[in-house]
Amino acid sequence: MKEQENNKKIRIAVADDHTIIRKGVIELINAFGEFEVILDAVNGNDLLQKIAAAPALPEICLLDINMPELDGYETAKAIRSRWPNIRILALSMYDSEYNIIRMLRSGANGYILKETDPKELRRALLEIYERSFYHSEIVTGRLINKLHQNASTADFEFSEREQQFLSLCCTEMSYKGMAEQMNLSPRTVEGYRDALFEKLNIHTRTGLVIFAIRIGLCN
Repeated sequence: MKEQENNKKIRIAVADDHTIIRKGVIELINAFGEFEVILDAVNGNDLLQKIAAAPALPEICLLDINMPELDGYETAKAIRSRWPNIRILALSMYDSEYNIIRMLRSGANGYILKETDPKELRRALLEIYERSFYHSEIVTGRLINKLHQNASTADFEFSEREQQFLSLCCTEMSYKGMAEQMNLSPRTVEGYRDALFEKLNIHTRTGLVIFAIRIGLCN
């Protein structure tokens, strides 16, 4: 990892409506050494107000998903719209593909679980600061290198159907729904999925979504 200029600490904001969790996360992040939590908020609205009034913007916002008044999804969208250079890491108890995909589509740069090891939280924050995205174990192999090089569809050979399938992976559709949308059998759609898993060295739908977002196939 590159050293921060003049040992400047990376500015972090934390939003979580559970006080004990929020305070614990803040203490943990500040103890890492590379970071400084400059804002903390009890919900999305509180966070947006504090960012707007802050003398210096946070570089990374750590967001809970399930918050009152304004949840993580809507908060991420608002941050992405108003302050596009702020990066977002979702920290949640939900590990379902639906929640992860929805959060990534809302503008999150990464997603980790609250049960994660503190070492992974530190790694995720550094990866997001250095490379704009944190992939966890979802994406592996040559795909990571391509994504870190600002890959596009031109860097991979995709058929029109494969690109359509990748785009649909970013929606809330089931594989059966994708098959109906594409006028194909479910087995054929699963064939596209398995072929892309092998081509990209990815093992989950979430990994496909991360890839599709990075190359601009998710609207």
